[in-house]
Amino acid sequence: MPDGTGYTGAFMNRRVVVTGIGAVSPNGVGREAFWEATKNGRSGVKRIGCFDPSALAVQIAGEITDFDEDAYVTPKDRPHVSRVTPLAVAAVGEALSDAGIDPGAMSRDELRTIGVIVGSGGGSQEFTEEQYRLYYAGLVKQCSVYVVPTSTIGTLASEVSMRFGFRGLSHVISTGCTSSTDAIGYAYRHIKTGMLSTMIAGGVDAPISPLILRGFILMRILASGWNQSPERASRPFSGDRGGFVLGEGSWFFVLEERDQALERGAKIYGEIAGYGSTCEAYHRVRLEECGEEPARAMGLAMEEAEVAPEAVQYVSYHGTSTELNDRIETRAVKLAFGGHASHLAGSSLKSMIGHPQGACGAAGIATALLAMRDGVVPPTINLETCDPECDLDYVPEAGRKLAVEYALANCIAFGSKNSAMVLRRPQ
Repeated sequence: MPDGTGYTGAFMNRRVVVTGIGAVSPNGVGREAFWEATKNGRSGVKRIGCFDPSALAVQIAGEITDFDEDAYVTPKDRPHVSRVTPLAVAAVGEALSDAGIDPGAMSRDELRTIGVIVGSGGGSQEFTEEQYRLYYAGLVKQCSVYVVPTSTIGTLASEVSMRFGFRGLSHVISTGCTSSTDAIGYAYRHIKTGMLSTMIAGGVDAPISPLILRGFILMRILASGWNQSPERASRPFSGDRGGFVLGEGSWFFVLEERDQALERGAKIYGEIAGYGSTCEAYHRVRLEECGEEPARAMGLAMEEAEVAPEAVQYVSYHGTSTELNDRIETRAVKLAFGGHASHLAGSSLKSMIGHPQGACGAAGIATALLAMRDGVVPPTINLETCDPECDLDYVPEAGRKLAVEYALANCIAFGSKNSAMVLRRPQ
């Protein structure tokens, strides 16, 4: 019977699984290269190479240096799109191939059944910055004729849809650092409620550019003093941490209704079991000390998943390496998990890749799913000095064998936003 929402109860109870993963990361291009580096604690943070950073106080980032953009965008289109476009196309293409889906073999009606939701904090900001540079340098004729549409963040999802021919909804979610968690959460809800059976969702950001870096330096939240040892700069939960490392990357997933995936014999990485999101309504960039709203987001995700805190084995932390975030996230986990928090393994991927802004939630979700698949949770590297207020099990320095039935991926964003997702091993 209808429940007043426009959907039947059967639709509301549809289960959502992940059947494909694609990754382009500072520590590995391609899903398995990314995972091999991550579970073995290898950093992708390095001196910036895409521009000369020598005049800046911070000269390092989680930059992807072994990625051929021209393999994913035609020479004709390349001057008119941001770096985020080839990054997204590459990860989406890998996820589709992994899931055994070939858009080129689909009819127009079939392509209408696949939607795209992209999470991105900044979208094409580096492209827009370059257009301004050309304009003020008197090089107006070198500016792209597509400066307006490419600089409009909503066009990013259209780039993915146009590349693969998908004709379902094509949306961008931009909620700061929670963008990709929220994008995957919205995709999950679309399938759960019966609107579509297949969604492409994930996150991408490419914020490594002179002006963006300068802006973060002005905020005094980047790790400084590590220009000669970039791989040691991102130090989540360590008592000597001094800020985050700017990063970039792209992580995308194929989400499907579970019965459909089983019927076509698809490999299943895991199930999205619950999603929660809250807002502290507190400050543009600071977190409220109490940690109540991040904890409530985690609680909502576990409530929807119908899983007790004691059943969760692993947390993929937001873990930015800022003094405030790490302390308050630790407090929030203690509030959400109670006494189980001290028995809960967790790690911060940002220790190895820096902070890829709105793409970080998708990166953490990919990490949790691959940890489930292999029974190995990755480490938090550079955790060398104990912070008394960060006293949980962050899997320091080396990965660990662990059978994970339930994992929680957590995100915290500018603007007081918090989002969390519970993942379940295939059943």
